Amino acid sequence: MKRYLSLMIAAGVGLSMVTLVWSPLSAQENTGAKKVRYPGAVRPTKAPPPGPPGPVPRMPDGTPDLAGIWNAQRELPGDPEPDMLPWAAALTKQRTENYSADDPEARCVPGGVPRATPYHVQMVSTPKLLLILFEGNIHTFRQIFLDRKEHLKVSGLWYGDSIGHWEGDTLVVDTVGFNDKFWFDMAGHPHTTQLHVIERYHRRDFGNLDVEVTIIDPGTYAKPWVQHRLSTLVTDFDMLEYVCNENNQDPGHLAGDTDHK
Repeated sequence: MKRYLSLMIAAGVGLSMVTLVWSPLSAQENTGAKKVRYPGAVRPTKAPPPGPPGPVPRMPDGTPDLAGIWNAQRELPGDPEPDMLPWAAALTKQRTENYSADDPEARCVPGGVPRATPYHVQMVSTPKLLLILFEGNIHTFRQIFLDRKEHLKVSGLWYGDSIGHWEGDTLVVDTVGFNDKFWFDMAGHPHTTQLHVIERYHRRDFGNLDVEVTIIDPGTYAKPWVQHRLSTLVTDFDMLEYVCNENNQDPGHLAGDTDHK
């Protein structure tokens, strides 16, 4: 029942967001609804509620155990906007002002790294491999290899090739080998195949996972773009499959800026 209620609540929230985001501005004015001109332009104003307290669980070798089901990463307020090259700034503006209508994630392709989805993820820790299982989108997974020092000579990947190492209690993940097809967020921030992402995962206590993301792409950004996020642990929840491709109705609702078509 709890799982069923969670899905119903998530569906209700999603429907509310679709209504808010895609309704014409005039309709929002008539109903007195809060105006959000471009949903991709919305930025976080407060941190999410913290996760449950308690000591950090550890692996047999003493490193933090990141295993568990986690709420999706949420960006924290206060981070500066990225310093984009002119072409990237223009493209982001066009995507945002077209109401994110061309967002690839709505077409059931992987969100890429480091895009945070609104769904849960499950981390599975082993001494040599960290697995991240995604509940949403195409119900896929990401591998972070802890026993490799060098990247594979690969390219064109949605999640890239990820290798990780521990710096004290922080897991540092280095990822390259991306394609240029996914967006970083609903605003439509782009990237090139030069993309290099560095993530720092720090489980500061039982229920709170701090994540620092550094996006390095000299073909798109004038300097590294740093984001700070928080993911919180869920202790009474089991993930089930959600297959985006089945009965995907999103594209039909993503009409874009119809006022200027």
